[in-house]
Amino acid sequence: MQDAPGFPARRAALKLLDAVLRRGETIEQSEKSALQGVDANADRALARAIAGETLRWLTDLDLLIDSATKKRLPDDAKPRTALRLMLAQALRLDTPPHAVIATCLPLLSGGPRRLAHGVFSTLMKREVTLPDAPTMPDAVLVRWGAMATAVAPGLIDPPEVDLALKDPAESDERAVAMGGVSLASGHVRLPRGTPIEKMPGYVEGAWWVQDLAAQIPARLLGAGEGAGASRRALDLCAAPGGKTLGLAAAGWNVTALDISGKRLEMLRDNLKRTALEAEVVKANALTYHPAKQFDAILLDAPCTATGTCRRHPDVLHRIGPRQIGEMTEIQQSLIHQAVEWLPSGAMFVYAVCSLETEEGDDQARWIDETFDLEPVPVTAEELPAGISPTREGWVRTHPGMLKEQGGLDGFFIARWRKA
Repeated sequence: MQDAPGFPARRAALKLLDAVLRRGETIEQSEKSALQGVDANADRALARAIAGETLRWLTDLDLLIDSATKKRLPDDAKPRTALRLMLAQALRLDTPPHAVIATCLPLLSGGPRRLAHGVFSTLMKREVTLPDAPTMPDAVLVRWGAMATAVAPGLIDPPEVDLALKDPAESDERAVAMGGVSLASGHVRLPRGTPIEKMPGYVEGAWWVQDLAAQIPARLLGAGEGAGASRRALDLCAAPGGKTLGLAAAGWNVTALDISGKRLEMLRDNLKRTALEAEVVKANALTYHPAKQFDAILLDAPCTATGTCRRHPDVLHRIGPRQIGEMTEIQQSLIHQAVEWLPSGAMFVYAVCSLETEEGDDQARWIDETFDLEPVPVTAEELPAGISPTREGWVRTHPGMLKEQGGLDGFFIARWRKA
């Protein structure tokens, strides 16, 4: 029997949600399997949007469901999952209730359709609404404390598109031509929806996609031109390559190292498109032996990526103490290696796209206590307008910052010089 129109997208969204909440997978990891049989690009995009909005507002959707049931449905009960998807469509994607019922109740084939139909209809009759900003899961509230309240307004909508420009002098001109805004030299922010490959300047390699916060680590190393030649920089864990491109555009002689061959192909493609140069090395950073010294090392370390929660809301529900502990160990091993390679006078920048204290502040204090490195505090003049360094001279960004301009990814960044 042929599926009703719209049903495959909802079935795929259910599979995506199940993969995240039950198996702890990322949406990207589960897409290949979950989207199998969903052929139309629009339907695939719809499945991702339904799953993303459900995860973004999950705590609030559950509170609504619980308000309309006499006995609380188990977290992993299929009717609860179906109701989450139904409410996300009605309250966030403006899908008419009759269309929600027609496309989502078949998800409960052989199950308690009447229960789901009744709960959904009750909530629609009550004309329920969601709060002004998503409510964070309890575990996140415990870990982030007051910062969770500041982050929440930045999670209301998926992020817009940030571009890093090859030539910073073109910032204002390109922003006007592309219908966007420039929040810093070398940056343009555009509304969501335009295919990347069709944006002006893509073919000629005038820019690459990179969140404004993610552009900061490379900027903190300054220009690469030295006395008579470009200085050498090592971009550790470089793929997919935005920081390598930023360093190369700033005049550095860059070596980009990463263990993932597939992700390095993306870097090579962007280097070719932008006509920028870098030495690309596929290797494990923990066993790599560089044949030369570097004037600067940038380590954008593997992390829990909780700072990307506005674009990847699954991190709010699948990251916990175990993953944080595993990442902090990996980060410290990579920091040890990077510091070993630093000659006297060389600069070291550590960065993570995480909002966890263990991966940011705690690691910076550990570096201060462990190595013969001199902190180089970041100044306000080095940062985009509206972003200020901490009192320690570190950088902490999060999605609630620059909210009126569209927010930022969450990053922790700190800088040192080898004595």
